Amino acid sequence: MAFIDVIGHDAAEGPLREIYDNLIKSRGKLANVHQIQSLNPESIVHHMELYMTIMFGKSPLKRAQREMIAVVVSATNRCAYCTRHHGDALRNFWKESGRVEGLIEDYHSLDLSETDLLLCEFAEHLTKAPHSIAETVHPERLRKAGLPDRAILDASLVIAYFNFVNRLVLGLGVELETEGGAGYQYD
Repeated sequence: MAFIDVIGHDAAEGPLREIYDNLIKSRGKLANVHQIQSLNPESIVHHMELYMTIMFGKSPLKRAQREMIAVVVSATNRCAYCTRHHGDALRNFWKESGRVEGLIEDYHSLDLSETDLLLCEFAEHLTKAPHSIAETVHPERLRKAGLPDRAILDASLVIAYFNFVNRLVLGLGVELETEGGAGYQYD
């Protein structure tokens, strides 16, 4: 149960109803993470603009890599809501359920590419101890693995975004939808 008042789809009117209907049309369904922001409808719009830019916009990072980073951040923060949703999205790309579970449990146990392993390490470390990031440890290792600075920026944006959303979800008691992730548009 959410810790604050939430206006559901059925009770929404005016601009909030339009926002909800647009989300259903564009994303396939309405998520609880959007409804938790119902008391400030404009925040939903800006939240989705940021999400779509970071997760679906042009980037040297593949969509699967961005979802992988989202899962690592969310698992590190113990945010079951985002781990579930973005684990479902990652399964859409990886096509292997067990592999996603391995990522959630311990990404070191997976046979990841050097680049993906470094992205996971960066996501975990920036989430746990942002003050400890040093160029010689993370960005330089990512560069040596062949990632351009734009990819490092985009990885940082995904990490920062999911730390933000994890705190919104955990801090306001957002519950996982009963029907899970089925129905979302991942591409």
